[in-house]
Amino acid sequence: MARAVISTIGRDRPGIVNELTKIVLELNISVEDSRMTVLGGEFAVLMSVTGSEASLETLEKKLTELCQATGLAHLFRKTEVRTETTRTILYLVKVVAMDHPGIVHNIAAFFSARTINIRDLNTETERAPHTGTPIFNLNMTVEIAADLKVSQLRDEFEEFCVVWDLDGELMADSTVPGQI
Repeated sequence: MARAVISTIGRDRPGIVNELTKIVLELNISVEDSRMTVLGGEFAVLMSVTGSEASLETLEKKLTELCQATGLAHLFRKTEVRTETTRTILYLVKVVAMDHPGIVHNIAAFFSARTINIRDLNTETERAPHTGTPIFNLNMTVEIAADLKVSQLRDEFEEFCVVWDLDGELMADSTVPGQI
């Protein structure tokens, strides 16, 4: 089976998911992983698909045609299965703070400096109920090398959060069997 990742974005409207998945279904391609969400006034799709080489080539052509007809933008990239070179343990990171520029960058820099891979990252800003203050929420999954001292990492992350005025937490991912 061949594998590809596709990304599309366009003005949010009903039917985008239907249009994309109809093409995928007609070509007998499987959607393995996907993320779809509204960001601002745009609808963004990120999808990992598998199928025959020929069906993926046809998908790329049909996706280009759909995007030209509907005003969507897209990216199509053939890829392979990700191979793990070292044993890692998944940890969840949750951060809440009054919104200000640089939060995502600072958190990414903290983990990057420790050679910790970010596997998944979601952010959202909401208004505090009584004051209307913008509150920033970050939820992230990171891959920590099995030989890393997690207690030391937690201490460093707590200090980092104090310095940057963040309410943060680093915890084992309880959804992964045998991990906690």
